[in-house]
Amino acid sequence: MAFDTVAEFKAKRNEAVDFIQSQTDFQPEYLLILGTGLGQLGDEIEITDIIEYGDIPHFPVSTVESHAGRLLFGILGGKNVAAMQGRFHYYEGYSMQQIAFPVRVAKALGAQSLLVSNACGGMNPNFEAGDIMLITDHINFLADNPLIGPNDDELGPRFPDMSDPYTSRLREIAENVALDGGIKMHQGVYLAIAGPMLETKAEYRYMRQLGADVVGMSTVPEVIAAVHMGMDVLGISVITDECFPDSLKPVVLEEIFAAAALAEPKMTQVIIGVLERL
Repeated sequence: MAFDTVAEFKAKRNEAVDFIQSQTDFQPEYLLILGTGLGQLGDEIEITDIIEYGDIPHFPVSTVESHAGRLLFGILGGKNVAAMQGRFHYYEGYSMQQIAFPVRVAKALGAQSLLVSNACGGMNPNFEAGDIMLITDHINFLADNPLIGPNDDELGPRFPDMSDPYTSRLREIAENVALDGGIKMHQGVYLAIAGPMLETKAEYRYMRQLGADVVGMSTVPEVIAAVHMGMDVLGISVITDECFPDSLKPVVLEEIFAAAALAEPKMTQVIIGVLERL
């Protein structure tokens, strides 16, 4: 489902916003999106309100295991945040506009920055499962994006600039937080593919040659929508499996969750530290 007209999008966004505002008067400054196996960051939030995705008009509903499907409101790092415990993916059958819809709603609620996390496969041989990576840039291999269709000039320009999608200022703050905390945090390029199948050895080689350090099935649509609306963006990837063609092994879901659990405290510390310094 895509929005055929700007008027249709605005009507549905406003219905979602009106419903949320009928449930809470909390005004978030920041939107957090918590990826696969990373929903426990929500435990660190001083929660004021919780709204189930299924209750919000026109909101997608998470269908993936480990995605709780809840919108949390509260204080983290001394800042007002809304946190998505669970996100939506292209492979679930959602349109790009649906995937980006919560970001659009959060912006209408007052959020000015997006802090996004994801679980991904590491293709850089210097990366190990359980590491974290600060996203410096991305490659969109989803073959679609949420800006296709009619443009709402009130949200952003028809042709938004993507030369610095992951805000340099936020990246610098995150680097300093990791350095001060003794946290090893790589930096690199995230490549997004549609999924849901994992890649072949030849595909991993090809993506690595293109300059990608990690590969995943999310994040880019939300970032594109945020940049379109002039939001600042910080992205952190958790490496949950190693995608080295010459030693590739079948992925075990339990091992992915274990790697996410190993990395999550590091990611949590960085995100909280960034919020505290903003």
